[in-house]
Amino acid sequence: MDMFSSPAAIGEWHAPAAVVALMATAVSCASLLLLHIVSPEFAPSWRMVSEYANGRFHWMLTLVFISWAISSFALAWALSPVWASSLGKVGLVFLLLGGIGQVMGGLFDINHQLHGPAAMIGIPSLCVAAVTLTLAMSRRSGISAPPHWSAHLPWISFALMLVTLAMFFSALKAAGIDVATQTRPLAELPSGVTGHVGWANRLIFATTYLWTVLAALAVLNAENGTP
Repeated sequence: MDMFSSPAAIGEWHAPAAVVALMATAVSCASLLLLHIVSPEFAPSWRMVSEYANGRFHWMLTLVFISWAISSFALAWALSPVWASSLGKVGLVFLLLGGIGQVMGGLFDINHQLHGPAAMIGIPSLCVAAVTLTLAMSRRSGISAPPHWSAHLPWISFALMLVTLAMFFSALKAAGIDVATQTRPLAELPSGVTGHVGWANRLIFATTYLWTVLAALAVLNAENGTP
């Protein structure tokens, strides 16, 4: 964490890092969108994003996660001036934890025992980071923080995913399928079972992409003298 300790880092926004965050977000988002086209066998309504690892374009899913992680690390550097406040310190630490979870998600796919812990580290950390860093930015002069509603969208999306996941498992159990005993992913949904957990999962990606873009643009605007 020494990179945030110097007076220069605390006193200046880092526009180049904000540009990297924007570019990495664009790569991650474009790769995820492309996966929907090249892997249509994974129904986005009930298939999780991580399930693309079982398709023909595993490398593209890795690119989604690694680019996502780069955007988080770059944004942490771009927002390093907020390290001067306690709230900013909390936000930056959680943003770095989110990046670590994203790297783990890229290195350890859905078939690896560390994929679950990666999600539990990455997603909640990003939710906390978005809220705390937005608040920290709003308390600093010379920069306009992203809209507060954008900071709350990630945790709302996460909560929605947990709810839809519980409903999905409940519907499968009612249809006679015990997910815990399944050795392979379901090829198709049982009759009468519908799922929306896939959309909720993708919403997490979309909302964190949006907040990252807005936060990075805020840094660029501050550097250009248009807070």
